[in-house]
Amino acid sequence: MNAIALIALAFAMSMDAFAAAIVQGTHKRTVSVATALKVGATFGITEMLMPMMGYFVGRFAHAFVQAFDHWLSFILLAGIGGHLIYETIGDGGDEMPKPTSFTKTLLTAFATSIDAMIVGVSLAFLSVNIWLAGALIGLTTFLMTTLGVSVGATLGKKVGKIAQIMGGVVLIAIGVFILVTHLLNH
Repeated sequence: MNAIALIALAFAMSMDAFAAAIVQGTHKRTVSVATALKVGATFGITEMLMPMMGYFVGRFAHAFVQAFDHWLSFILLAGIGGHLIYETIGDGGDEMPKPTSFTKTLLTAFATSIDAMIVGVSLAFLSVNIWLAGALIGLTTFLMTTLGVSVGATLGKKVGKIAQIMGGVVLIAIGVFILVTHLLNH
């Protein structure tokens, strides 16, 4: 996976957390720097660890699925991206998490990072440094959620939905890129 795809993946993985952080910000009049950093760190660390967990599960299973790993990566990424778009514009789009306590923030961080674990499984089938990928995903998520909660009261829920749709489109595009690259090179 090249650097551009890895950066795009990191931003795509952070979009649902960004949207959740914006929603959290919309429920507050002001957000202190400490609160924004705490929310960012919670989401960032969770989003960093989940793809690593998925990666190691995927590495274990790689020998069993090597012949169709590119299809599996495509299906997983396109499925996650499509689901993210559907959740945003479909029936579930109006109900976004509203974390107010650390426990709720942590649960929301975990819920928004499950897709990162699945992406981690697909990364196991590619030539990627998972430590770099995890760190980049975690750092991007930290920055995006810190920003999201900070400006949530100003931007409102509408921008959060746009961010989720963009994240879904990017995930689908990465899945297509992986599939097409593999098919053209083999």
